[in-house]
Formats: sequence, C-alpha cells, structure tokens
Amino acid sequence: MDKFSYVGTSDVNAIEQLFLQYQTDNNSVDKTWQDFFKGFEFAQTNYESNSGGGIPENVAKEFKVISLIQGYRQRGHLFTKTNPVRQRRSYEPSLALENFGLSDKDLEIVFQAGNEIGLGNAKLKDIVAHLEQTYCQSIGAEYLYVREPKVVKWLQERMEKSKNTPSFSSSEKKVILKKLTQAVVFENYLHTKFVGQKRFSLEGGESVIPAMNALMEHGANLGIQDYVIGMAHRGRLNVLTNIMNKTYKDVFTEFEGRPSEDSLFDGDVKYHMGYSSDLVSDDGKKVHISLTPNPSHLETVAPVVQGIIRAKIDNTHKGDNTKACPIAIHGDAAVAGQGIVYEVLQMSQLDGYKTGGTIHYVINNQVGFTTNFLDARSSTYCTDIAKVVLSPVFHVNGDDVEALCFVSKLAMEFRQTFKRDVFIDVLCYRKYGHNEGDEPRFTQPLLYKAIASHPSPKDIYVKKLEAEKSELASEAKAVELAFKAELDANLDEAKKTEKAKITSFLEGSWKGLKMATDKDFENSPATGVDKKLFLEIANKTTELPKDKKFFNKIQKLFDDRKAMIANDNYDWAMGELMAYATLMNEGHDVRFSGQDVERGTFSHRHAVVKIEDSEEEYTPLNSFGAKGSLQIFNSHLSEYGVLGFEYGYAFAAPNDLTIWEAQFGDFFNGAQIIIDQYLTSAEYKWRRMNGLVMLLPHGYEGQGPEHSSARMERFLQACAENNIQIVNTTTPAQQFHVLRRQLKREFRKPLICFTPKKLLRYPTCVSKISDFTDSSFKEVLDDVNVDTKKVTRIAFCSGKIYYDLIERREKEGADDIAVIRLEQLYPFPKKQVDDILKKYNKAKDYLFVQEEPENMGPWRFVDNNLRSLNLKYVGREEAASPATGYAKKHNQENEEIMQTIFSKVLVK
Repeated sequence: MDKFSYVGTSDVNAIEQLFLQYQTDNNSVDKTWQDFFKGFEFAQTNYESNSGGGIPENVAKEFKVISLIQGYRQRGHLFTKTNPVRQRRSYEPSLALENFGLSDKDLEIVFQAGNEIGLGNAKLKDIVAHLEQTYCQSIGAEYLYVREPKVVKWLQERMEKSKNTPSFSSSEKKVILKKLTQAVVFENYLHTKFVGQKRFSLEGGESVIPAMNALMEHGANLGIQDYVIGMAHRGRLNVLTNIMNKTYKDVFTEFEGRPSEDSLFDGDVKYHMGYSSDLVSDDGKKVHISLTPNPSHLETVAPVVQGIIRAKIDNTHKGDNTKACPIAIHGDAAVAGQGIVYEVLQMSQLDGYKTGGTIHYVINNQVGFTTNFLDARSSTYCTDIAKVVLSPVFHVNGDDVEALCFVSKLAMEFRQTFKRDVFIDVLCYRKYGHNEGDEPRFTQPLLYKAIASHPSPKDIYVKKLEAEKSELASEAKAVELAFKAELDANLDEAKKTEKAKITSFLEGSWKGLKMATDKDFENSPATGVDKKLFLEIANKTTELPKDKKFFNKIQKLFDDRKAMIANDNYDWAMGELMAYATLMNEGHDVRFSGQDVERGTFSHRHAVVKIEDSEEEYTPLNSFGAKGSLQIFNSHLSEYGVLGFEYGYAFAAPNDLTIWEAQFGDFFNGAQIIIDQYLTSAEYKWRRMNGLVMLLPHGYEGQGPEHSSARMERFLQACAENNIQIVNTTTPAQQFHVLRRQLKREFRKPLICFTPKKLLRYPTCVSKISDFTDSSFKEVLDDVNVDTKKVTRIAFCSGKIYYDLIERREKEGADDIAVIRLEQLYPFPKKQVDDILKKYNKAKDYLFVQEEPENMGPWRFVDNNLRSLNLKYVGREEAASPATGYAKKHNQENEEIMQTIFSKVLVK
C-alpha cells in the first residue's frame, strides 16, 4: 500500500526509525520502504559519515514533507471549499507548514518527496499547491481508514494524478449543461405552473441530475446493464423525468389530479411512485433502469433496493454483479439518523446479501425538515457511518457540477473494481422549506437569507463556461428556451388527458402472471406430487454421502428421517423440506434467509449440515439433481433490513419461492415498517404484487412474553381487499401444500405463516404420504373423529391448541363437541366453513378457542367474520403483555381454558 497510510500526520519519528533500521540492514524493512529510501538522492548519503549519529537534516525534512503529504491525505477533507452557502467549521490542527516542522523558508527547496504524489523532484510550494488542489478544493476525500493497501493505492493514484480536477471535453460539457438545464428549469417550471403543490423540489441540489447521468453513462461503458434506484421524495420527479425519461406530460397529468386508468388502484402521491424504463446510452449500450416505489418512511426503501438488485444479479445476470448496480439517494438527516442504514451497510459484504457495491448519493441540504445539522447528529459528517464498512467518502460542493460528475465517474470505477459501497456527499441546500408550502425562515433565518440571493447551479456553471471562453456559454440560453418550449407542449397535452397513465409491471419476469380477483381465492390449486417422485426425492434428500464423516447426532437425525419414509410418518421438518425440494425439482429456486435458518431456531430443519471437525458444509437439497437450487443463508441479527431485502428479492423474482423466517415470531415487529408500508399495502398503493413468505414461530408454551406471540392480531387488522394470505397450519402436509401453493397460482400475494414450535416434534403431528400426494391445501380442516349426530357444540380454533383440545376431549370422553381448525384466516374461508357446518345439524353452541389473550390472536377477527353464529369466546383474559413469564401461571391458564370447555356445567 501507500507506505505512509498509517503514519501520524505530524510525527515523523516512525519514518526516522525505519530509516535508521534501513541504514543498518537494508533487508530489515519491507521492500516498499527499501525502494522508497533508495529513491532519495541525499546530499549526505552515508549514514556513517554523519558525526551526530542521527538523521541528516535534509533527510529529516524529506520525512517532514512526507508527513505533510500524509496530512493532506488524511485531513484535507476538513479544509475544503465544499459548502456553497455556509462557512465551514474550523478544525485544529490545521495543515499549516509549521504543524509539520516546516516553514515558508522551505517553499523554494526541492524535495524528492514530490515523487510520492507523482510530481518527481519538486519544490515544496509546488507540492503544497498540488495537495491543495487535490484535497482541499471542491472535492474532499476520506479513505485512509480503508484497511486494504491496494484500495488506498488505487484511490491515491487516481486522485493525485488528476488532482481531483475535472478535464471534460467540449462534448462532455455540453451534456452536463443540457442535463443541468433540464434539472433547474423543470423545477422552476413546476413551481410556477403548479403553485402551492407539494413536489419536494431538488432546487439547490440540481447538480445531482447531470452527475447521475454521468455515473450511469460511464457505468454502461463498464458493463452495467441494470440500475435500481432507491430514493426518498426530494428530487424524485426530476429523476423520473430527466434520468428515466418518464414523459413530462405524464408528470403534469398527475399534477392536474387526473384519476388513474385502473379503478382498482388506490394510488399514492406522485413523489412515491416507482417506474422503470429501457434506455440506450450515448454510446449505444442498452440499459434498464428501475426506480423503486417508496413510502415517506425515510431509508425504508434501502434494503428493498438491495434485494431487487440481488435477484437481478442471481437470475438475469447469473451471479455477475458487475452487470447490475444499486444507487441509493439519501438525505443528510436520514442517512445519519435512521438505523436501517447501518443494518443495510452491514449486509453489503455478506455472501447472502452482497450486491457488488452501492453508489450512495447524499443530498446534503444541511437541514432535516426544521432541524439544524448540529442537532441532527453527533458525528462530524452525516456520512460517517460509511466508515463502518470501510467505504470511501467524497464530499463535493453541489455548486460545482463538473466536480460532482468527475467524482461520480470515479465512484463507478471504484465500485466496478472493488465491488464495495462508495458515498458521495453532495453539499448543497434546499431552496424552499421541507415542502413548497413550508416557511423555512421560521427556523433557519440566516441560512435562508443566504439561500435567497444564491445563484442556481446552472447560472454558476454558465459563468464558469464564460470565464473559460467556451462557446457553450453562448448556447446556454437557447438550450433553456428550447427546453421550456418542450415543457409547454407537454403541459398542453396533459391538460387534454382525462386519465393518469399507469404503467403495467406484468412484463419481464412477471409475464404470464395476473392480478388476483375474489374468485381466485375460492379454492386452492392442486399442489400434490406424484407418489413415486415424492418417495424418490425423499430418499435422496435424506441420504448423507458415505465419503464424509458427520457428527453422530446429525447422522441419527437423517437416519430418523429415513425411518419416517419407511414408516409413512412425516414430521414437520420433512413436510417443509419436501415442499422446497419438489418445487426445486420443478425448476424453481428457493431463497430463504433469517436468523439461524440453516439449522432452524428449534433445531428442526438442518437444511445445511457441517462435516465433523471442519467448516465444510453439505446441503442435501442441492445434492439430488434438481433443476432449481436452495439458497439458504443465516442472516445477521436484523429484522428490518433482512425482511426488507427479502421483500425486494421477491419483488424481482416472482417465480422463486422467497422466504424470511423470524427467530421467534415475536421479533417480527422490529420490521414493522416493511410490513405496513410494503407487504400489506404495496399492491394497492403502487400496483406491485409480491409473493414473499414470512415464517413466524408462534405458540404459548410457557416461554414468556417475548417468545410466545407473533402478534397475529396485527396482521389480521391489516387485512383487506385480499392483500395478504394468513395461515396457521397444523400438519406437515398442510404446510407442504401452502408453501407449494405460492408458486402454483397465477398471481402473487404475501403469505404469512404462523408456524409451530411444540408441533415440530409432536408425536401426533405427522402426515401420511397420501396427504402429500393425493391432497391439496385445505383452508379449513373438519373434525373427522366425531359422530356428527352427537355433536351439539362446535369449537373453532387455529393452530396448535387443536392438539390440546382433542387430547383433553379424549381424556374427558366428551363426544358432543367437534373441533374445526381454521388453517387459513385470511382471505377468510367463509364458504368452506359454511359447507362444513351443514353436516352438524344438531349443533347449538359455537365456540372460538384460542390460547392468546382476548384482545390478541384471531378471536375478534374470526368473530367479525362469523357473526351469524354468535360465537362464545374461550381463552385468556385481556392482557397488556402477550404471555406470562411464570410456568405455573401459564399451566394454570391453560387448564382454565380446558375446564371452561369440558366442565360438566358447560356440557349440560
């Protein structure tokens, strides 16, 4: 690496000691140091001739210049000209010569240290000028915390060789001027034509548009074919039109408030909508660009974008992450304040989630809504979180559009070379308040006084072109007038348009699928598997290779699975794994992640097993010759980030089975924002389907308030318009069928599975092979063990309490009660319930039994859907906490439920 990256900026003792060591024995120091010391042509070259026994004075000064160079590399970013509307804060010590043991008297001295920055032997004044231009002008660079020598060297060479100073051709400048004009004029046009309407303008940060254009054009030349953008509302309309080529007419139509073409589409505000387009770069490269729909919850879109791009990398680009690139556009307050940013960054180098590096733009308005930046973070920069994953950060003056384009191209080259994230902090301003109707002078009077008289980035660029005597300066007005005429024509068309255009997403990987109707939920499709094929796959996936030695308990577990096949008794793990294996055999990939999912929280799955006394892994489902594959990953300790990622993956991979499992169902609420803003509402806000599966372990077994409830009531409360599917299955075969059902329908809906813990190894919770081969998913399971003529009471339930009820019924000898399982809670299977009830013509009392407290669980939802039955509630009393932490009390509560149902008083 650069030899001086870890040497202090003002202390040259370390270098001196190395030099003394080198003088004693050349080979005692690293070869890079040997080359460095050999390169100096010192006036006194012989260490022994120095009577003082120390470092010759001119050698010591060389080291001081080296320390000065290192000082600029390490701290130059603190002294840049990057803030367009404010004075920068002052930092000590400065980069003054005196702080490095040098003075103005040394400025005319020639130092060989100039070789370190590519100048050759150079005067100190020229070295300083080179460093000032490189590290202290419109671009500030933070990168010396990166621990990989080749990365540091790569960055230094490119920045110092170019002096971080753009040198664009006339044709490149023409493109920059055009894109900047579009960005500035478009915002101003909206401001004057749609007075008072919210648009969250980009004004003050318009240079981001030509910068993104430069980034994406350069990326296309470096092999990028797919871009996925995630951003909040500010500047979104500008990106849609001036980057993605959404027509100005369509945007104006939305401003006119026209209703949607699709009457079933609830819609969202225009600055939340997604979009995609196929474009051709200036050099003729085909590029697909997607802008992910987002809610107002800042940074929530970040993990979704990563999941989408990973799906494209895996499926479209066969694992080549140099062909697809995510772009995240942040606000300064959000990138510093939202914890999801950290969660997503921690995924960036993990095998299960890495995407080859994200380009991060931060539109740094220096204010968050009304909050000053000094109140918004403790860190020096809003981008300091980048250092966690050793990503370089470039701080750029938003008024210097060429500098921003230059850095954008450098960032793309970095990403393609090292497959790491890179941050571009665009220091700019927000011309108006948080929205166009807000008054910013209430809270930032001095800042907005400065902003009021500040010229736009376009005006600044035109003046720069004039100073350069560029012909483009004289063309600027004509470019602006032509663009305004284009906008006028689009506005005229928009006023004649009656319906806002909705772009269909049922193209590409979604082709062949459709939006669901009520009729589609009347019955589940066929999901059974041929018996011979089922047995063949079951035997292959339970066979461990003989040439590998496995832990004794692993071997026994697989022997037990073999015995299940022989005895025709399949447990939960076998049912689940066979769902994946049979789908894989049909050509579908299965992607599965979450905390501890490879083994399973409760040690039931063992989808990945370790070879004894090694780290080698074996995945049985990837070893039986299926067309598809199982990609299963233990995630880092995150719910919000990982669920968002998997939602994004399913967003772009409708023909894969994509699953996220919570370690315990209780922990899903760490990802509540993803559930509320995407999972349950995206189809009706943004017209985007999603087939993500959530597995949420749920059940009351005395494990306390944090390990009992997956908060079923919260999901049921969000149910409407057939937006999601909620199941609480009770047999291995039922789980098998419902998982397969996800890919056997002609539409996609999120599937929320409340999965058991106790039932994973429960002796009576098993299925026969016929249940897998000759059946399909049953939304309601009837009681097949009663004489319907004797039944006067019917108890509805959902989940594992069914087993408690039938065991107690058998113990009590009660033959007057039938137990009916609601395996699917939403869409509510009213027709199936009605069909079953027809056979119980003597039933008079209808109960609903649950183990959750009365204000939780499915009770109130079921009661609302079965009002005509006048259901009686049996379960725990209302409670603030989901469950007791005391085993004795838990058992007592269970017993009270059973006594309520089976006491002779109630029987009479």
